[in-house]
Order: sequence, then C-alpha cells, then structure tokens
Amino acid sequence: MDSLITAAARALAAGDALLALKYVALREDASALALRGIAMAQLGDLDRARQLVRRAARAFGPREALARARCVLAEAEIAFAARDLGWPEPTLDAARATLERHGDRANAAYARQLAIRRLLLIGRLDEAERALAELDPAPLPPAARAVHELVLAGIAMRRLRTQPARAALIRAERAARHANISALIAEVASAQAMMDAPAAHLIERDGARPLRLQQVEALLASDAFVIDACRYALSDGRTRVSLASRPILFALARALGEAWPDDVARDALIAHAFGFKRVDETHRARLRVEIGRLRALLRPMAEVDATARGYALHPRHARELAVLARPVEEKHAAVLALLADGESWSSSALALALGASQRNVQRALDTLAAAGKAQSYGRGRARRWTTPPMPGFATSLLLPALP
Repeated sequence: MDSLITAAARALAAGDALLALKYVALREDASALALRGIAMAQLGDLDRARQLVRRAARAFGPREALARARCVLAEAEIAFAARDLGWPEPTLDAARATLERHGDRANAAYARQLAIRRLLLIGRLDEAERALAELDPAPLPPAARAVHELVLAGIAMRRLRTQPARAALIRAERAARHANISALIAEVASAQAMMDAPAAHLIERDGARPLRLQQVEALLASDAFVIDACRYALSDGRTRVSLASRPILFALARALGEAWPDDVARDALIAHAFGFKRVDETHRARLRVEIGRLRALLRPMAEVDATARGYALHPRHARELAVLARPVEEKHAAVLALLADGESWSSSALALALGASQRNVQRALDTLAAAGKAQSYGRGRARRWTTPPMPGFATSLLLPALP
C-alpha cells in the first residue's frame, strides 16, 4: 500500500473526508476507489459512494478476497445509512466470514455490529440482544466502540431501562471523544438528548402532560392501570396484555380509559371504534361482541361493566388509571416517528421497520405528503421519503417491538 493510500485511510479513520479526497480524488485504482467511496459516504453523497465502492469491489482481483470483503462491508454500511434495510444479509454474513478467516477481527466485529444495528432499527430487539451478547467489542477501535455503546443504549431505551441506557451513553461519549470524530460526538449528543426529550403524553382526568423516558419507565413499573397507546398494550404492574393485533379492542379500551371513572355511551364507543356516525342495531350487536372479547382479555386486570347508557372500565387492583399516548397524535404517527430521524427512507424500508405491507405504507406516505408532513425525491426504486425532524420529541423510542 503506497503512502497516499495510507494517508487517505488515516484521514478517513479520523473523520476527515475532505483531506482523504485530496489524496485519492484523481486515482482510479481499486484501493483509491474504495477510499473515495467511503469519503463520499461520510460527506453524505450515498449514491455516488455506493457506485465507487462497487467499482472498487470489481477492480480487486479474485485473489484479493479480503479487500473485496471490506468493500462489501462498506457497501452494507452505506446501504444502512441510506435506510436500504432490505440489503441481503447473506452477503454481509459471507463478507464477515471472509474477514474472520483472514484475521481481520476489527472489521469482522464491525460487520456483526452493523447487522445488530439493522435489527435494532427494524424493531427486532430480541434478535439484536442475542447477537450483541455474542459480540466481543474488544477488537473494535474507539469509533466502533462508541457505536457499540450506542446500540446498547438504543436497546436499553427501547426496553425502558433508562439507567443502563445512560451508562452506555456515557461510555459512548468517552469513546467518541477518544476517536475525536465530530460527527460521532454529535450522534452521541443527539442520543443523550433523546433521554430528556418527551417520549409520550400522559392523559389523566385532570388533563395531559409530557413524560420523559424515565418517567414512562416509572409509570409502567407502578401499580397504576396503564393503557399504553404507544405500543398498544395494557398493564397494571402485575399483568401485561398486548392488543397490537387487535386495534378495535384497543380503541374501545382507550375510550373507556380516557373516560374513567365515568362510563362511555354506546353510540360514542361505536363511533370511536368502528367509525360509524349513524348507528343501528347491527352496530350495537357488534359492540356487544367486541366488549365481550375485551372483557375476556382484561379479566385478570379489570372489569368492563354495562351501565344504563354504555360501558365503564374498573381496574381490579389499581387505584389509578392513566392513558399513555404518543407525543404527536396522528393516524400515521408510526411512519412519522421513523421519518423524524432526519434520514431518507424508502417505502420498503419503512414497511420492514413497521412490520406492515409496503402498499399500506405507501398510502400513508401519500397522505402525509398531501398534508405537507412528508416529502419525497427520486423515482421508482430510488424514491426516498423525508420529513423535518420534530424538535424536542423522542418519537420513535416507544414504537412496538416486532416479534
């Protein structure tokens, strides 16, 4: 490896993409193409970066398996940054195996780390935790160790374990400052700010107020009966029931919870849960069926009693009832929560992260675009969606985890 390539690699490791380009901008050999691609990725031109890395992988000969594997790893990281979450996992696994076989422990560990970050982003927390437990961060350089701690913090925040999350963020900040990469330091600072940003709204009898993540954790650990409209679940400190796949039952539970300790009229419940403005006996019969299903699910925690005009919810053990809602109440709030990270998303990546069909996600994006809440650029498979970040809200922390 010649001196210019070495100097460019050191500049990239320090986060100085412009200096790296000064060394290799006019060169067309494989190593220079790879470094130029990484530099363009650091500068935010992900399409150009991907083209350069692919050219570099083709330029390396068949005997240069290690270099080709490193190019695959770089392309996978670029795909992650571009929120191309459908990038083929077997390709990354094969590159990681090659890196391990050739003794490149640092890049092999980074490949594992990249796969874990993808799992975290699409809400597969159990898989991410298992993979993270098998990862040895010892061979990672300071920058990668900072990312490792950010992943730990991200999982802890999504699991509502705020103390481990804060400890991981402190370690991430220490590693980022050791690496002396300003973009990484800023990313850690952004994650730390999320800890103190409103993660939800608490709706009580006397009104609504914002809650930080630590307050949400304390609420769910208390004896209060909580109707969690962020993750579509109900809990009372002893039992937890998920209604993520039962939207009508959850809508009924939330309507009853917001009215507690009063009852809710039958016609109001029908309008809220089914969307019918004109009510007839078939709708009332359907309401009785759904209320029966809700009673069966909530029997360990609460009773749903019929009243003269409707139904009322009565917790069995809890003395208090609270409804936990998202900071922004919007029909397509989950899509907005992901877009609010400031990155460019494809509709397929959003569908993967939300566990929804791509057609439904596309409809949601079209609705948000018509309302001026989202915007797109590009066409066909290259189309990407963005929205301005929502300042002061940690909107994605309480999204439901996928099974």
